[in-house]
Amino acid sequence: MKPCPRRGSAPVAAALVLCAALLLPPALGAGPRPRQACATCRGIADRFNQGLADTAKKNFGGGNTAWEEKTLSKYESSEIRLVEIIENLCDSSNFECNNMVEEHEEHIENWWFKLKKKYPDLFKWFCIETTEVCCPAGTYGPDCLACRGGSERPCHGNGHCDGDGTRGGDGSCSCNREYTGEFCLECADGYYSILKNDTHSVCAACHDACKTCTGSTDKDCKDCKEGWIKNEEETCVDVDECAVEASPCKDDQYCLNTNGSFICKACDVSCVGCTGEGPGKCKNCLSGYTIEDEKCTDIDECNLAEKVCLRENEDCINTPGSYKCVCSESFEEKDGICVQTGKRGEEVETLATAPPSAGHEDL
Repeated sequence: MKPCPRRGSAPVAAALVLCAALLLPPALGAGPRPRQACATCRGIADRFNQGLADTAKKNFGGGNTAWEEKTLSKYESSEIRLVEIIENLCDSSNFECNNMVEEHEEHIENWWFKLKKKYPDLFKWFCIETTEVCCPAGTYGPDCLACRGGSERPCHGNGHCDGDGTRGGDGSCSCNREYTGEFCLECADGYYSILKNDTHSVCAACHDACKTCTGSTDKDCKDCKEGWIKNEEETCVDVDECAVEASPCKDDQYCLNTNGSFICKACDVSCVGCTGEGPGKCKNCLSGYTIEDEKCTDIDECNLAEKVCLRENEDCINTPGSYKCVCSESFEEKDGICVQTGKRGEEVETLATAPPSAGHEDL
């Protein structure tokens, strides 16, 4: 608690007012967190209503019906039932909820025993009218003023009112993506008006080619989106970025046109530059590949007339774009030569699916 300031030169009345302002706790719902206060109160009302449902006809079912009805009528509005409900209103870790229940427990008890029949809507009575931390739907702020567009249809049904239903916010509209303007009655870029009057506005999406438009087709564009251009008929058509002489993609990629844009995709592993997908679209073949049937095909160095693996007891294994020299079965490499191990029947691991390399390896 802050001490009262001592200001000898200030009038006594002003000092007393300032002191009172410092000592009095802030009104619930005021300050920087009025929306949170409303959310907390709404949660309490919802949990209370759930508690009513959970405790309805609790511990009764079968037996002496007359006795049950008499006993049940007592339990229905009893303090025991109220305590059971209140105990489950807040999670133990929810400080704001527990603090609000503790601060206003007398209000809740008064409503339960005296006002429940007259004011059956606990949220309205407790959160809006009694603690004054919430507002009716469609209103906002400390005085529960109507949102822009009116409380019946805030933002004309095309957006969200800032602070709607709370004691916070400024009532301004955050429009849905189709709409813009202070009251969400105008169509945003990329949308056009189907219906509009003083209270209603309906906007629909333009054609994909249009930035702004007056209708649904690519002929109704006012302006084209980036990647589109108007032709002689004033229709927005796709720009083929891949048709230019200098490709927008890297040397190891090819350009694929899409509506309003393009993508760069990797050339086949056998290519040095390409114009499209697959080994048949290579500009040139990577070392270890050759043109065969109009596409880059792996050269099988192991089947060439001139041997590539020259050591004794050495086998050649072809790989994509290259080859490997390995010691034959029952041989292993020692000091650069293949010597017999004395073990037979061991299989040489197949390396035919290994990735391509610039040269070959001796194993």
